[in-house]
Amino acid sequence: MVQIPVYVFTGFLDSGKTKFIQETLEDTRFNAGERTLLLVFEEGEEEYDFSTYPHQNVYMEVLDQQTVTTKQLQALGKKYKAQRVVAELNGMQLVGDLYSRFPENWAVAQEVMFADSTTIMAYNANMRNLVMDKLVGGQMVVFNRLAPGADTTELHKLVRAANRRMDILYDYTDGTTAFDDVEDPLPFDINALKIMIRDEDYALWYRDVTEEPEKYNGKTVCFKGQVAMLRRNREDMFAPGRFVMTCCVDDIQFCGVPCRYAGAKQLISRDWVMVEATIQAEKHPLYKGDLGPVLTAVSVHSGVEPADPDVATF
Repeated sequence: MVQIPVYVFTGFLDSGKTKFIQETLEDTRFNAGERTLLLVFEEGEEEYDFSTYPHQNVYMEVLDQQTVTTKQLQALGKKYKAQRVVAELNGMQLVGDLYSRFPENWAVAQEVMFADSTTIMAYNANMRNLVMDKLVGGQMVVFNRLAPGADTTELHKLVRAANRRMDILYDYTDGTTAFDDVEDPLPFDINALKIMIRDEDYALWYRDVTEEPEKYNGKTVCFKGQVAMLRRNREDMFAPGRFVMTCCVDDIQFCGVPCRYAGAKQLISRDWVMVEATIQAEKHPLYKGDLGPVLTAVSVHSGVEPADPDVATF
């Protein structure tokens, strides 16, 4: 089955998505004649001008992001013999919900978020779950309508709370642009003989170790977590971890790391334990075929006080 790359553009209404897509499709470096299916899930004031494209085999369909089905998307891909898809998403809908309805052979090649710097913090204050939804999985965010010399600290913090690897581009009103180059040191020392994870830093450590597990190969970590039992390897493995909240109460989920431990079957689910373990990047069913961190316990101590706070946040 031939894979169809999908280029996704997210953001709220009038954040600059249409303008950017228009300019991209006018660029011969991107539009070299590929049959492109342009899916528009949100119509703003800007309109697409097909007469300016260097090649005319761009086919637009306006759809309802909330109700579109996999069958409809498959039919459109077949109708236009699409070699790739460009999608402008509705900012008031969840990205992942649409992805779950993509045809099997549609693969997201890039996800870029656009944000109006004058309104994004208000969106974050009132609809944080929708903002985080677009930041968590994206490769780049573009903050536009910035005044030259504007303080970008809060915008930087907003992104890094959701995604430590996302590129950040600032687009200023004088026509200049600049990438964010602020270094974000981790709040723990990964080069220490034992990496000590404080209660308040668990969420950051969990995200970092699952995003870049090979960086931790052979290292030893100490942290406090709750016991979770695995469906497989019950005799000699468990998954110590914490409940983590990304953006709101509704998205709290347990984030644990599989751990080899000879005494696993004596542990009690939900008990708090202090774990010291070595880390190795391996494949495990929890990671669905990808490499992820797997712990080998050096020691596991039960009967410890619950972490403070009990729910970790980024």
